[in-house]
Amino acid sequence: MHIIDSHFHWWPRPFFEDLCRRTEFPRAAVNDLDGYTYMRRAEGGGNIRSWAAWYDLDEQLAHMDGLGHRVDVVSSIGPFSVYFSELEPSHGRDEAMKWNEHMAGAQRAHPGRFWASAAIPLADTGVALEVLEHAVGTLGLMGVNLPGSIGSDPNIDAPRLEPFYARLAELGVPAFLHPTDAVFADMLAGYGGALHLSLGRVIEVSVAASRLVLSGIMERHPGLKLVLSHTGGALPYQSGRMDKNTKNAKLPRPASTYLRRMYTDTVSPHSAGMRFAIEYYGIDNVMYGTDYPCWDPATCLALLDELELPEADRTKLFRTNAIRILGLKGAADAS
Repeated sequence: MHIIDSHFHWWPRPFFEDLCRRTEFPRAAVNDLDGYTYMRRAEGGGNIRSWAAWYDLDEQLAHMDGLGHRVDVVSSIGPFSVYFSELEPSHGRDEAMKWNEHMAGAQRAHPGRFWASAAIPLADTGVALEVLEHAVGTLGLMGVNLPGSIGSDPNIDAPRLEPFYARLAELGVPAFLHPTDAVFADMLAGYGGALHLSLGRVIEVSVAASRLVLSGIMERHPGLKLVLSHTGGALPYQSGRMDKNTKNAKLPRPASTYLRRMYTDTVSPHSAGMRFAIEYYGIDNVMYGTDYPCWDPATCLALLDELELPEADRTKLFRTNAIRILGLKGAADAS
């Protein structure tokens, strides 16, 4: 089978080597996993530990080849996307452009096999627009990343960002909404990170997506193409509750109308969650994704087999949805 993994992470090692040279926070340090630990602030909290599998794209693609399928990948930043919005705006712009150059280089090195989305710093709207135009128009990146928060500020629906969302909708490129560790990591600390990783990230991405709905941004910009990570977080399961309790937002339609306009992946470690995501969003709005290297693609494939989907639906889920939704240039011609 020819598969596209819509939720995949590759991080360029030279970028983190540069980050290790910073003497002030946020910065990074080499860890005992042949990766890096990103440290947001001196007092701890919200650190991100990565390991070797994040950094060698050739080895990652070889791992995918070992699944017995041809697997192409769409790379997004993941929780590290918050970094670019925590810096002084001009520095955030420079760092984002440097990251995006690495992504564009990987696209050129692996045409038709690797696509990447851009880092966008959101602390300054003018900078966000500048980086967006450079990433999509100049570098040819296929989409952008939206962190679940702007640093420690959860308000990604800030009115000042309206021109950014308007331009994003006009361009028609996808925005990957992924949680960070900036908002809930301290509140849900302890248990070796189990509480935050299990619930904190799910809550953050759900709140962020809800803000884009309740603020009217999704209503005002119907072309906004939002891809929610992790089968939509908690939103599919609380859709009725949102419709019941969001009347004060004075939207012209129920909140679920906008939620169902979003797209999602299959990153849920049980088949029941995958099945419900497909039932809620519809088979045309769900894409195969594994969160690799955070999750095992072989396990994801096995769980999807439990759903016993019709062959036409499997084709959509594993490949053609991603080509259509994400606008993957060159994918249709790949063998």
